[in-house]
Amino acid sequence: MKHLFAPAGAAAMALAAPLMFSAPASAQDKELTLCWAAWDPANALQELGRDFTAQTGVEMTYEFVPWTNFADRFLNELNSGGDLCDLMIGDSQWLGAGAEFGHYVKLNDFFAQEGISMDDFLPAAVYNYATWPKGSEEYWALPAMGDAVGYVYRKDWFARPEIREAFQAEHGRELAPPETMSELLEVAAFFQGREIDGQTRYGIALYTERGSEGITMGVTNALYAWGVEYDNPDQPYEMEGYINSAKAVEALDFYKQLYECCTPPGHSDAYMTANLDAYKSGQTAMQMNFFAFFPGIAKDEVVGGEVSGFFVNPKAEVESSVLGGQGISVVAYSDKQDMALEYIKWFAQPDIQKRWWALGGYAVHNAVVEDPAFPSSTPFAAQFLDAMSNVRDFWQEPTYAELLQAMQRRVHDYVVADQGTAQEALDKLIEDWNFTFESVGKK
Repeated sequence: MKHLFAPAGAAAMALAAPLMFSAPASAQDKELTLCWAAWDPANALQELGRDFTAQTGVEMTYEFVPWTNFADRFLNELNSGGDLCDLMIGDSQWLGAGAEFGHYVKLNDFFAQEGISMDDFLPAAVYNYATWPKGSEEYWALPAMGDAVGYVYRKDWFARPEIREAFQAEHGRELAPPETMSELLEVAAFFQGREIDGQTRYGIALYTERGSEGITMGVTNALYAWGVEYDNPDQPYEMEGYINSAKAVEALDFYKQLYECCTPPGHSDAYMTANLDAYKSGQTAMQMNFFAFFPGIAKDEVVGGEVSGFFVNPKAEVESSVLGGQGISVVAYSDKQDMALEYIKWFAQPDIQKRWWALGGYAVHNAVVEDPAFPSSTPFAAQFLDAMSNVRDFWQEPTYAELLQAMQRRVHDYVVADQGTAQEALDKLIEDWNFTFESVGKK
């Protein structure tokens, strides 16, 4: 999952580390530390880990850090060659640096030795969570936590006869979860400022946060839906006419229109928690957020159960969703790599993956997602599978932090601060990105 970025240039501090496997640990050293973010799925993983300890005798300890500090904390740990973490569930964007700077152990030989096949996982999960370079069969992680951006809507409001009649009269069609971007705008505008149960409601909670990655994760929902590419698929890093194409401008303009039309007052620096708060408090009819938060929505005392429904990123020209989620890697600086690899082998088992899903983790193993009962296993399982089938990610380059920082600045200045035009914002973004790629010899 893409959450926050490292300080600019942090990845460049790292030095490549040799691949090393430790000697067998003594009894008192049979302990592993797994590093991840502090959130509900981490609690599920901790519960799952008790089974690993019972089977192997290896105690599991955890370093769970809030998302607001996640990237800074663990990228600094990797960049300094620290040995706190034996296993790392790191962001998808970290794969480039993890591979090129020697932070992660390459897993190909281990997978081959243990019969772990990447064909057993969703192809998009393997591509995004495990491989570097992209499109290669070089593996630096095992897909661990599938995730994508989806949407939640007030199913109870959508079902009210008076609201349905008003929408039908205004738009000449039935009120339903949006399937296209134009429908998303229509529905959001319809609810904007509408009084329901004596309170003024608003259309949608969007990602607009500038400080880390929020507005990029929001805007790319539109860019991907319009089929926008970052660069020329046949000429890597050639971005002119791609990220600043006419359809990219249209997508960015759409997102600005949706923000200006249909968000709650003061929603100008909002990310995951702010969107959850806006929705749970009854301010909005819809919210954009990662599927990882949807179990909490489904169980919530106020908006859970039949109150809420779920849908995938609406289509413009293509069906596409913003990637979240992470892979699990063995840290190259650990002196317990043998035990860490034992954990990877255990976690990859189909039965463990099924239990991972049942506990609230987002398994992307075929044994889980191809089960005929999977689509009905949760209120959002079918939508999650749809989203994971066509996810796209931000740059996974070792310099992704600089690339992300530039996009945050350019799109926030346009969408929220109302500076310049969409074309100008994207043209300036290419200038920023060209500078970054030129500085590392990729252009």
